[in-house]
Amino acid sequence: MEKIKRKEKDVRTGRIPVILGKCLLAAYLLTGGALLLLALLLYRFQLSGQAVNIGIVVVYTAAAFLAGFFAGKGTGERRFLWGLLAGTLYFVLLALLTLLVNHGFKDLGNHFFTTLMICAGSGMLGGMLS
Repeated sequence: MEKIKRKEKDVRTGRIPVILGKCLLAAYLLTGGALLLLALLLYRFQLSGQAVNIGIVVVYTAAAFLAGFFAGKGTGERRFLWGLLAGTLYFVLLALLTLLVNHGFKDLGNHFFTTLMICAGSGMLGGMLS
């Protein structure tokens, strides 16, 4: 009973949104660094388009996993659900940034649902393994 009251207090005091915000910040820092490294590798070794696409998917998967892992660690309860939420929020922010920069979903258009499932699934897996 004490645990339930504590979790309700966490939601009311705003602890959960702060945890999710920190998780997403860590995920986007990882994304930025990894994409810069991928760009350097592309420049240095003239990687093929397919190798770059695979690298981008790996970066998205790792970042959403990290967000889910930290969300699960931070909340402590229903970790798979908080990981799923963190991965989904990661994708939503990614899609919004793509919309703002490209004025449309040209880059995510063909793989929109697949990218959503990859981000949500890896976030949930990160939450379960936390």
